[in-house]
Amino acid sequence: MRLDAVLAPPAAAAVLAMLAIVTMAGALAAPPQKVTLRYDVSQNGITLVEAIETLEHDGRSYRIRAEWQGKGVFALSARGKARRSSEGAVGPKGLAPRQFRDQRGDGPLGMARFEWAKKVLIREREGRIESESLPEHAQDRLSFAYGFAFAPPAGGEVSAFIADARGMSRHRYAVSGRETLKTSAGEFESLKLVKQREPGDDRATEIWLAVKRDYLPIRVLVIEKDGTRLDQIVTGIES
Repeated sequence: MRLDAVLAPPAAAAVLAMLAIVTMAGALAAPPQKVTLRYDVSQNGITLVEAIETLEHDGRSYRIRAEWQGKGVFALSARGKARRSSEGAVGPKGLAPRQFRDQRGDGPLGMARFEWAKKVLIREREGRIESESLPEHAQDRLSFAYGFAFAPPAGGEVSAFIADARGMSRHRYAVSGRETLKTSAGEFESLKLVKQREPGDDRATEIWLAVKRDYLPIRVLVIEKDGTRLDQIVTGIES
């Protein structure tokens, strides 16, 4: 028996609409409409910066805001401050950024605009405007990290072109497996991604995604050529 034959028309329409929403939600991964992650960022084990990153979305569009603030004596330095933002569309394959903004300390604002209709990336920095061809599914630094919350990694490798105001480069990450990550915010079952180095790449990067928290990024470890370790670890998640 059809549902709309049992219920009055208004009730049937409401129930059918609700069923459609539930079906769509089950088919498309998505985090809460607003979630904030707090991190401590350390260099060689010494915490220098607190980072706060907030993702907001309505299933069609998104915005990510990230602010870094120095801690301790580093709070007095402009180098301890940074602001980044990304905004764009939510699609069936994840996030499609339209604009990325990046300002570090008291330096100039940098911007990258993704002109998808024209397949052109426009970069603005220090009064210079440059453009180049825009590859399919290109990302910025924030949309790449948070895009897994909408489209979790599938297969053994993740590949993307990542752009900001300084340029664009290809990044490949191997899915190395699951680990239990202990943090001050609790223990997380995580999926670890390890960057595959390209020729001339002197930096090692590893990313941990929280499997049961919508694959949100909970740790990013960067190891420079000289061995310097920059470690961003989650201290709290609010939604």
